[in-house]
Amino acid sequence: MRNTPAVARLLTLEEYLAFEEQSPLKYEYIAGEVFAMSGMTTRHNLITLNVVRSLHDAARRRRCRVFATDVKLKAAKDRVYYPDLMVACGRAGEVELIVDEPSIVVEVTSRSTRAIDRREKLDAYQRVPSLRQYLIVEQRRRHVLSYSRDPDGAWVREEVAESGEVPLRPLETELSLDAIYDDVPMPPLTVREGSDEDDDWATWEPVAP
Repeated sequence: MRNTPAVARLLTLEEYLAFEEQSPLKYEYIAGEVFAMSGMTTRHNLITLNVVRSLHDAARRRRCRVFATDVKLKAAKDRVYYPDLMVACGRAGEVELIVDEPSIVVEVTSRSTRAIDRREKLDAYQRVPSLRQYLIVEQRRRHVLSYSRDPDGAWVREEVAESGEVPLRPLETELSLDAIYDDVPMPPLTVREGSDEDDDWATWEPVAP
């Protein structure tokens, strides 16, 4: 769940950017409200760094850049997020402050953001015209959900668990689960964490292209 909005009134995008520039904290901007970003676990951090390391060379070959953790993504006029990782190609990667034409977005879930990553952000990211793939990476088990846009504009959902590779078509490469979870200790799962009974992502209908 998100914390209480940091400002009592709704802000314009310009006001949000000015507010955050003066703040030592990072905030996401959701329909005029601003929400402070919480810190990440060491497991979350290791996974993010592993994905950055795995994608760097493939991104460079295609004139793309990999941004992690501290770079904003403008997903809509009233949505600014801090994805865990994104890839922007060509001129879309030549930006100073905010990426608005990503090709790939990756979110590493936490207990507080898991539902947001699978519902709100899934919906928002699928509406970004440039986006070709969105990955949701679990940090407490070896599991990745991939949503990729096919040539006809329809979204295709793929799931990889325990082992295997996730095709990254925008970079013409693959991302293995062994690479994602390299040297990442997996905690023992409770029954609830090991199942998906606490959300309804399996029945989520992606937005129309």
